[in-house]
Amino acid sequence: MKDVDSINVLKYEAVIGLEVHAQMLTDTKIFCGCSTKFGSEPNTQTCPVCIGMPGVLPVLNKKTLEFTIKTGLAMNCNIPSYSRFARKNYFYPDLPKGYQISQYELPICEYGYVEIVKDVDTIYVLNDGETKKIGITRIHMEEDAGKNIHESASSARGGGSGGGNYSFVDLNRAGVPLMEIVSEPDIRSPDEAVEYMKKLRTILRYLGVCDGNMEQGSLRCDANVSVKPAGQKEFGVKTEVKNLNSFKFVGKALDYEIRRQIKVLEDGGKVVQETRLWDSERGITESMRIKEEAHDYRYFPEPDLVPIVVDQRWLDEIRASLPELPDIKRKRFVSEYGLPEHDADLLTSEKSTAEFFEEAVKQGAHPKNTSNWIMTGVFNYLKEHDKKEISETLLKPIHLVNLSKLVETAEVSGTMAKTTILYEIFDTGKMPEEIVKEKGLVQISDTGEIEKAVDDVIAKHPKEFERFRAGEEKLIGFFVGQVMKMTRGKANPQMVNELLKKKLS
Repeated sequence: MKDVDSINVLKYEAVIGLEVHAQMLTDTKIFCGCSTKFGSEPNTQTCPVCIGMPGVLPVLNKKTLEFTIKTGLAMNCNIPSYSRFARKNYFYPDLPKGYQISQYELPICEYGYVEIVKDVDTIYVLNDGETKKIGITRIHMEEDAGKNIHESASSARGGGSGGGNYSFVDLNRAGVPLMEIVSEPDIRSPDEAVEYMKKLRTILRYLGVCDGNMEQGSLRCDANVSVKPAGQKEFGVKTEVKNLNSFKFVGKALDYEIRRQIKVLEDGGKVVQETRLWDSERGITESMRIKEEAHDYRYFPEPDLVPIVVDQRWLDEIRASLPELPDIKRKRFVSEYGLPEHDADLLTSEKSTAEFFEEAVKQGAHPKNTSNWIMTGVFNYLKEHDKKEISETLLKPIHLVNLSKLVETAEVSGTMAKTTILYEIFDTGKMPEEIVKEKGLVQISDTGEIEKAVDDVIAKHPKEFERFRAGEEKLIGFFVGQVMKMTRGKANPQMVNELLKKKLS
């Protein structure tokens, strides 16, 4: 029996399709007026409609229809003039009606695509820098189910001993509006799947229809995956991996499942069509149930909701309201600002970052220098402080404009600016000139003062000086660091380098 990690994936081809569920950013649920606010006490955001009481009637939230159409247009879909809801029948404790209102044969959006660009190394098939279209079969609206909470007897009672387990149902999430974005089976690797998910998230956030918060379940996906020998036309038997709620888990779960299926085939077995769950702690997928077919859900038209007829005038209004989308913005950043593709791709990955960059340039900052500031100093700070967007900090475009000028005029060093001053701005919102004055950070550009520091460093490190003279030229970095340390980072780095090279040689 081969271990899945030793499987040669290049002998096979993976076929992947994703069903992405995006929670819409509406204030109220899809068929009633209950709040969609996350994190409230269980069962406090419910009413007879969303808990499935007999005799109640749903009423469609028009904003959910607008958001779904807007998403479909942004993803190059056709928007049929006629669509309707359907009942998807199945029993589960958190589905109080015994059916889910969804769409089936007549969805609101059909036959679109998004483009992905691969810029990471992969052992699979897509090369760096390639662009690929991932087809979208459909985008439809549906209501979310509630949430099951499983607790032991002791935890449910607040401590103590006791046997047995208890399950609770929180229906706050029942009726929260979802878009389901179903891709064609065009994805061929876990890396492509991750890139596709990231692209969807970016578009949804640009449109303002979903916050993309995967930790809270606002964006999650089910993955259908099969494998076949390389070159074979017929697809293999697929499995579905449910409820993947991070990019990391999407990549790891798909990589494992591809290898698992290859192992089954190479051991002479057959892949079973089933639904599987990803166990992130053990790094494996596990069987949950035999996969259902569409007929198992006994779909039929929803009798309590009228069909949807989209007026052409309203459709044109929605189309006109679309913002500049990331692909178009990325190309414009390259042509208008002369940025490299890599810079433009990173800057446009979040709408707030792109807007910050353009505002800084508008106020007089150099485009490439501003890009460098954002991709190094700003992104590093966000990562270190577990923040997702620039808008979560006190940094404003004018801060970068003024800070760049201080560096360009040699009033402060680039290193000092990207560490001490920039981080102080993030925390206080003060202007860079004020911080420089308060902390005495003006750059030392006086030749005599720097030369004295250089002489002192050389005198304190005679052994390193002799090693440098003997040919260890890489020690120049050591001496530069010592001078900068002695001057508390305020010495002009260019002058330090020039004087050191002169003195050491």
